[in-house]
Amino acid sequence: MDERYDPKTIEPRWQAAWEEKNLFKVKEEPGREKYYLLEMFPYPSGKIHMGHVRNYTIGDVVARYKRLRGFNVLHPMGWDAFGMPAENAAIANDSHPARWTYENIDNMRTQLRRMGFSYDWDREIATCRPEYYRWEQWLFLRMYEKGMVYRRESFVNWCGSCQTVLANEQVEAGSCWRCGRQVRQKKLQQWFFRITDYADDLLRYCEKLPGWPEKVITMQKNWIGKSFGAEIRFPVQGKDEVIPVFTTRQDTVFGATFMVLAPEHPLVASLSAGTDQEAAVADFVEKMALTDRSSRALENYEKEGVFVGAFCQNPMTGRSMPIYTANFALMEYGTGAVMSVPAHDQRDFDFARKYDLPVVAVVQPPGKALDGDTLQEAYAGEGLMVNSGRFDGMASTDAKEAIAEELEKNGLGKKTVSFRLRDWGISRQRYWGAPIPIVYCEDCGAVPVAEKDLPVRLPEEADLLEGGRSPLPFLESFVRTECPKCGKAARRETDTMDTFVESSWYFERYCSPRYEEGIFEKEAVDYWMPVDQYIGGVEHAILHLLYSRYYTRVLKDFGLVRFKEPFTRLLTQGMVCKETVSCPEHGFLFPEEVDMQGEGRFCGKCGRPAQVGRVEKMSKSKKNVIDPNVLLDKYGADTTRLFCLFAAPPERDLEWSEQGVEGGYRFLNRVWRLAAGIMDEIREAAPYSASADALSGDVKALYKKTHETIRKVTGDIEDRFHFNTAISAVMELVNAMYSLWTDERPQHWAQVMRFALETAVVMLSPIVPHFAEELWAALGREKSVLLADWPVWKEDALTKEQLLIVVQVNGKLRSKFTVDAGIDEPALKKMALEDERVGKFIGDKTIKKVIVVKGKLVNIVV
Repeated sequence: MDERYDPKTIEPRWQAAWEEKNLFKVKEEPGREKYYLLEMFPYPSGKIHMGHVRNYTIGDVVARYKRLRGFNVLHPMGWDAFGMPAENAAIANDSHPARWTYENIDNMRTQLRRMGFSYDWDREIATCRPEYYRWEQWLFLRMYEKGMVYRRESFVNWCGSCQTVLANEQVEAGSCWRCGRQVRQKKLQQWFFRITDYADDLLRYCEKLPGWPEKVITMQKNWIGKSFGAEIRFPVQGKDEVIPVFTTRQDTVFGATFMVLAPEHPLVASLSAGTDQEAAVADFVEKMALTDRSSRALENYEKEGVFVGAFCQNPMTGRSMPIYTANFALMEYGTGAVMSVPAHDQRDFDFARKYDLPVVAVVQPPGKALDGDTLQEAYAGEGLMVNSGRFDGMASTDAKEAIAEELEKNGLGKKTVSFRLRDWGISRQRYWGAPIPIVYCEDCGAVPVAEKDLPVRLPEEADLLEGGRSPLPFLESFVRTECPKCGKAARRETDTMDTFVESSWYFERYCSPRYEEGIFEKEAVDYWMPVDQYIGGVEHAILHLLYSRYYTRVLKDFGLVRFKEPFTRLLTQGMVCKETVSCPEHGFLFPEEVDMQGEGRFCGKCGRPAQVGRVEKMSKSKKNVIDPNVLLDKYGADTTRLFCLFAAPPERDLEWSEQGVEGGYRFLNRVWRLAAGIMDEIREAAPYSASADALSGDVKALYKKTHETIRKVTGDIEDRFHFNTAISAVMELVNAMYSLWTDERPQHWAQVMRFALETAVVMLSPIVPHFAEELWAALGREKSVLLADWPVWKEDALTKEQLLIVVQVNGKLRSKFTVDAGIDEPALKKMALEDERVGKFIGDKTIKKVIVVKGKLVNIVV
């Protein structure tokens, strides 16, 4: 082997060898245990970033490790290619979304190949391809037939200047990110999936995901948001209308003094019509239409509203309650109406004080009397009921049930359950997406496209209109069609599907990506699914994962899959972070724009001292990014992979460190020098496999150390994905090998050194695969290291861990001895009682009891 480690030569050679031998290509083998490893597929942005590198390196280590353990490993890659980012980037780069996307896919595929990831590229998919999205159009039709899809009016973010709908992320401080004009809420017809039909099941199965991080499960539960409470009906005075309200605090209904409706509530306009408040209400509703109405934004707004000119009646007290519309009520929560109890809800309290509305306390905290007139803040806790008729004196927790029963008995309401989860709006008034397979006929209405006419192709030759508007509504060649039902002229739906639809089933399509007879080949999905290990960012913990779980249930209900949950285990890796550097004149600086002079940093543009900021997530906006290509050019893929794995456990944030990368490179060179130095002496030797008892001295110690390292590394990867400690263990083994690399050659030296080196190479192979392949070949192995077996430790070759045990008599130290860590309690007691020094202090005294503190001490009480 070469004396010098040269990744620029090694890595391309082995990547070519892997591809030539199709080492990563897999197929179903019914008699062999499978392992499906999947990282969340990327949006083709043009270049991979360090977040991609870390995510995919983690996945590749697990995939290669499982392969070495004998599993049939599916490890595919593809592209989440539709959606808003491609449109935005195309506009910014004066390109077309299709051209931009396909060029980026080619670039990123080249970069991923250069990293040495073990993907089965024959299974590559891109969600913007008709052969992919035709099948989600097909499933849309099946869902439509079953009533699982419907169309209704819904509010969207609308930019009148750009004449387009904006996602929440595109609304910045209430303005359009493109033109800066104010965004308003506008009602449009939208398509929805009935995900709420599965809310209970999605929530229940959150308890059946033991391989998921607890924080993600909690986020899913909170998003689904199941609440037990009551629906209470408030009659509108003077009208044949009832306002239903959902509340979890029906025990406070006696304290409800006013009603609040969301500005979007249909009753707001009808109740104010013809009253003195009509103009004021219309102005307020218009103002709210120009306001960010997200729940996150509302938390920072001052509470404000306007009286709608009507009253409703509290069904329990008969009180006449003024009806307001206010900025803190949202149509997407409950029924869009809030039973306002200012004494026991801080939001209601602030509003009541601002508009001089009555405050009535109905729940008293223990030992304290509340007066609504003098109350300084709402009391939201539990207590005893007051001012609540026959429920006075009852514990508020008991009153919830009693009042709910009273409401039901009198036809004033009912016990019910509410979910925070709302149906999934999939309509996007954008171009770069999968067309929704519906046509509109004047006679037949909305009609599904005939299955034989799928896919409804997105015309990729169409150009975006000014401001990024979708050309589809104005493209006659796309819009004009015939009604599948009556044959008359009809118009196509010009909305496209939310890109979350594509990412909600791609993992099933990977199982048979070239299958043309259906959405996927059922036998292939039955073999490979569910995904055994899914890896991705915690930012996808809610929507993507929830939609994927929902979509899988839909597939199961159609008999297409046999399982409900698509992902058995989930790992959410931490972010890659780096300090920011900025110049007072030029703002944030890229690393290459910073001049290092001793301990100081200076702007490379103007020479002024630069300021080092906080360590933050790498982002283009903060310019604290490292281009992976720079690392690949300088150090190679293996060093880059090693740094990503060694710097932090995968679930923790990784802080960028040039010294860390250098350290990884030095370690690989250290291993290389060792291998090159001893290769001539060990190449012809057989790895030692006999008993450790036949060895002695340092050779025996290295043999035992090797087996201890196998156990340590296996546990770290198998049980915890703690690659950093696994790498550290291999480093210790390498140090032990160096200690034995002296002028002396004791008996069995070559065999044990070969065993230790081979073991280190195999254990490093998932982490630094090109490096390991080169050493494996130098050892005379003809087949790829990927085809080797993962090493197995021998129990009799392990050095048993020893514990120091303190023995006390009546709490005073009387003796010490060492024992094996695995000793059981009866044996430990026996040893303590038979200890000669301890016996002197016990004498003829009666032993009352023996206290054992595991792993530490034995205290004998006499």
